[in-house]
Parts: sequence; structure tokens; C-alpha cells
Amino acid sequence: MIIVSKNNPLVKELSALKEKKFREKNGCFLVEGEKMVRECVKSGLKIRRLIMRDDYTGKEYGFDTVILGADAFRCVCDEKTPQGIAAEVEIPRQILRKPQKPCLILDGVSDPANVGAIIRTAVAAGYSEIYCISCADPYSPKSVRASMSGVFFANIMQGTHDEILSALQGVSFIAADMDGENVFQFTPPELFALCIGNEGRGLSEEIFSRADHTVKIPMGYQTESLNAAVSAGILMYQLKKTEMLKRS
Repeated sequence: MIIVSKNNPLVKELSALKEKKFREKNGCFLVEGEKMVRECVKSGLKIRRLIMRDDYTGKEYGFDTVILGADAFRCVCDEKTPQGIAAEVEIPRQILRKPQKPCLILDGVSDPANVGAIIRTAVAAGYSEIYCISCADPYSPKSVRASMSGVFFANIMQGTHDEILSALQGVSFIAADMDGENVFQFTPPELFALCIGNEGRGLSEEIFSRADHTVKIPMGYQTESLNAAVSAGILMYQLKKTEMLKRS
């Protein structure tokens, strides 16, 4: 059966996943596009159902599937030009725990595109454990797209300042700050949490006061700051320089 009406209850339910309150209520988020769906399947995340446009002719999978007409499918998707396939995926529930290796703390990063881009780089650089405090939702459509499948492979844990500080007791905190030590001259401890703050305000007092080290990226006088995702990427790779050299 093909569902054509945008007012169909299921279409409304799926479309509502664009909003955080409904993602939290249903415990699901939406993945759009052939490549992203393929990577999501590969990751092993639990897919509740696939959503296909009635003219879709690409790869199919053995999941429950709902077929939508073009208008109904467009209503469900966030992308302006959807590719014809999407997936309703359960949000992984991660219990706050101490990291096993260098990790990342995102403290108030508010732009969903930055959150997604940072997650993408974190997974590539081996920071698979990511702790989010008052950030843009990593499972929002913009964050998921910007993560380019990184969100499927990261262990994303969310909590308050107190909860995350408690879970990371004994872990060295490295704060990104313009008054810090030149990161290219800094030798990190074996286990650390790199802390990235809000795009405008920087790190919260709770996280900054807990920092064992502060590092900066040296810049020319004409440049006041870098984009949060760009800064995070440079810091993540530099702090793992020794490990990265072994990979080459």
C-alpha cells in the first residue's frame, strides 16, 4: 500500500521526528539518503522501519518498510531534495561511564552543524566516546547530515555538568582556550578529555575550572578565532599526533 496523504497519522509521526521533543518521546531519529541509510545498516543500530518513496529503485533491505507518495515523503524528510529512502532509527541509550581512551567533551556547542562536523572528525581521529553537555541535539537532522555517518559509530553520552564531571573523575581535562599553551608544543597525558566550548562564550566555568591543562591554536594577528568544528579537528589530531604517525 502506498500512503499519499500528508495528513496520514504515520506520516505525521515520522515528520515530527524533525523536532527534539518528539525524538525524545519516541526514542528515534531519522536518517535520510542512500549512503547514510547504508552506513546506518552497517553500524548495527536498530532500525525500526525504512521509509521509501514510491518511485525508489535503489538497494532494499530486510526491514519493515512503508511506501510513501512523493508529497508525503517530502513532508517526512528534512532535506530539500530527498533521495527516495530514509530510515527511522532508535537512538542508542548510552550509560554515562569513564572513558577507556582519549575522549571529547562538547560543552554548550549550540550549532547542530558544528556538533555533527565535530562528531565526524572525532570518529575519524579515534575519539569514539563523546560527552555532550547542553549541546545542540546530535540526532537532529542537521547534526546527523553533518556527521556524515559519524553519529552511527560514536558513543554519545549526554548529561549535566555534575553528572559528566562525576563520570570522568581521574581523567585529565584539556581545555581549548586562547590563553592556553601552544598545542603544537604540548605533550598530552595518556588519558584525557579534550573540552570544546560554546561558539561564542567558550567553556563554562564548571568545565574550565576543572581543566588540568589549557591549549590554544596559534593564529595570525588578523584572525580572532576559528570555527568550533575546525578548532576541534585541529586539536584532536594534534593531541593524537604520535598515534596518527603510527597509522601512516
